[in-house]
Amino acid sequence: VITGPESTGKSTLCRQLAEHYGTSWVPEFARTYLEAKGSTYEQADLLKIARGQLATEDEIASRVKATASHLPLFIDTDLHVIRIWSEYVFGDCDTAILKEIAVRNYDLYLLCDTDLPWNPDPLREYPDLEERRRIFCYYLDYLSNQPTPWAMISGREEDRLRSAGAADHPLAGAR
Repeated sequence: VITGPESTGKSTLCRQLAEHYGTSWVPEFARTYLEAKGSTYEQADLLKIARGQLATEDEIASRVKATASHLPLFIDTDLHVIRIWSEYVFGDCDTAILKEIAVRNYDLYLLCDTDLPWNPDPLREYPDLEERRRIFCYYLDYLSNQPTPWAMISGREEDRLRSAGAADHPLAGAR
């Protein structure tokens, strides 16, 4: 799972990793949902986004498993992103999202740092670097206190792909 605050290069890194390893990736469903609905959302929308993210993830994972089960699958965000977003914006998170988080297991998290320049986008909300770093700390806290291996990804776009493949984790040595 590629994770981190908005405008940290998650989608780009997912695409690059999938291309590098000759496999698929799961796009962030929130973008698809909000592009269709409009950028204004309520907390109830986050549950719809979570369900869409899981459905997309499961569909693409089934395809990869059926055709090439030895290949990794890269996921652009997971429900932790929705949980953190919900807690940051609304102060809490829907129990259904938390229950799904509890049953999902992943092999690795790659946490994208906030060191890339802000990329304006009508769906993005927090251009201020200080606020993005504050949100980043939520991700860092979560990953530091859970058992799944994780690695920090930082630097320029080309450095991030190299870091993702070189870190001491399940991708290291895969090809």
